[in-house]
Amino acid sequence: MALYLEQFGLDEPPFRITPHTEFFFDGAERGATLEALAYAVLHDEGIVKVSGEVGSGKTMLCRMLMERLPSEVETIYLATPSLARDEILHAIADDLELKLPERRSVALRELQEHLITLYGAGRRVVILIDEAHVMPEDTLEQVRLLSNLESSRHKLLQIVLFGQPELDATLAKASLRQLRDRITHSFRMRPLAAAEVAKYLAFRMRAAGYRGPDLFAPRAANRIARASGGLTRRINILADKSLLAAYSEGAHAVTERHARAAIADSEFDAAAARRAWQPLRLAAAGLGVGLILGALIQWLILTAQAPLVQARAAPPVKQAPATPSGRPQQDLEAELDLEQELDAIAAMDAGYMAASEPLLSQSQRQRLQAYATSGYKLLSERLAATRELLDSAPDERYALELFVTDNAEAARMERFLLRARDLVPISEVFLIPVPGRRNTRLRVLYGTFQSEREALDALTRLPPKYQHAFRVAPRRFGELRAQM
Repeated sequence: MALYLEQFGLDEPPFRITPHTEFFFDGAERGATLEALAYAVLHDEGIVKVSGEVGSGKTMLCRMLMERLPSEVETIYLATPSLARDEILHAIADDLELKLPERRSVALRELQEHLITLYGAGRRVVILIDEAHVMPEDTLEQVRLLSNLESSRHKLLQIVLFGQPELDATLAKASLRQLRDRITHSFRMRPLAAAEVAKYLAFRMRAAGYRGPDLFAPRAANRIARASGGLTRRINILADKSLLAAYSEGAHAVTERHARAAIADSEFDAAAARRAWQPLRLAAAGLGVGLILGALIQWLILTAQAPLVQARAAPPVKQAPATPSGRPQQDLEAELDLEQELDAIAAMDAGYMAASEPLLSQSQRQRLQAYATSGYKLLSERLAATRELLDSAPDERYALELFVTDNAEAARMERFLLRARDLVPISEVFLIPVPGRRNTRLRVLYGTFQSEREALDALTRLPPKYQHAFRVAPRRFGELRAQM
């Protein structure tokens, strides 16, 4: 047991690196991902993929999914996916207490018959494959064949792949195109942002029995966030060592000095931490540009406003009688006039910004145009509308991100749009291609909104299918452009 339990009033160690589901943190979209994943497993007929960096929480999510699924679902958890092609069949059969013959074609047929029997009895089978990025290509091909097992009307197996980003690179190979096409949902476990790390630390402490004020000082939490790259396993290691450092001094709070000592005692790959946090830094860069631009506009407004203030102050005036608030009536009228002038200046400034050059850079526009629509009419129309929107939508406006997919094949997206127009106004659906090193990802958005609150209100009005199947979240246009 950790030495500091009694000193900090803890029932158990709060930062163990082994997954314990009572310590599942549902912030940073983890809870929403779990709900969407459970829905996809129970209502879909394709393969589901969950990817994320080492220590991002994939195994914890997998354990939570196993607990969340109803009792009529048979879950098969494969923690050693480096099995050979034939071995994976027998590993599945062992969990189902089924003896299969050695001959592969006969084994597949007998497995199918057993699954049909289970399905007829109201039971479903879900295979959860952890560390799927280490699977040999032959075994991945066997996974594709397993996904084909079906009765006359229904798929008999639901398969979920959990793996590191290398899994995406493997699936991008031409030899695995058929498997890639069967992946209907892809989820990404992103690292925690700095503010989320502070909430994560507080949550884990309270889950372990702590009842006092936040134990980790803001500077200490920020240090841990930067050194860990937002990866939960590293956060746990650094937080545990920080508590030990505070315990050794008899302190009752974790300071920045304790966090620095913990970081110095750890041997993390700094480059990996920077890679993990790259998307968050890009988003922060977009926010920084917005703040600088806002400061510049404010400076222009104040500069234009200065002569007005001087002119107003020049003529001597007689003191006016006070209002009930105790302030001269003339002062209130002057403030009202000044507010009206500032509103006029702001309106002129907004008009100037609206008439300025498009917001997309030439390179961003070229990357959008690089996505081949293969002549699909609806897809081409929505991409053209997306380019116009990204060229004009202010940074502070919002859209709802429905999902991001690695399977951006044009025919598949055309089919999605054809189905979508029966559920939502198709003029409100937008698609942003995001070219990667090996393949193009596609970000699917819905609507434009003045504020995050307005976007969240619209989320509640989406079709239930979208609310449950997708990990819907509001996104600022400034952030969307910064991530292109």
